Amino acid sequence: MVDDIQAAVAHINRYSSGHTEAVVTANAAAAAYFLAQVDAAGVFHNASTRFADGYRYGFGAEVGISTNKLHARGPVGLAGLTTYKYVLHGHGHVVAPYTGSGARPFHHIPLDPRDVQERQVTAQ
Repeated sequence: MVDDIQAAVAHINRYSSGHTEAVVTANAAAAAYFLAQVDAAGVFHNASTRFADGYRYGFGAEVGISTNKLHARGPVGLAGLTTYKYVLHGHGHVVAPYTGSGARPFHHIPLDPRDVQERQVTAQ
């Protein structure tokens, strides 16, 4: 039991899994505060937390659940597990300098590969 909505939100943000939280109230201001301040993948007002389901969200078959803040959060469908990979094939192509107002030139510093390897070992 807590004294007020602020204490409830503080308690949830400290002890919750970050998955789904709900408030049952007729007080619109309390509900708005709860929905804005609770740090969870799903925040519900006067609704069952059982609605937090990938299939119900329209993701198709739910393949996992994530309480991370990035990339996928909450119920995870197949699209939430995908990422991008940019593949570029060139034949000696180089990037042209930016042009236009406020453009800044690239500054290239030649590096000796032996120096780079030594820096990487030192950084570890």
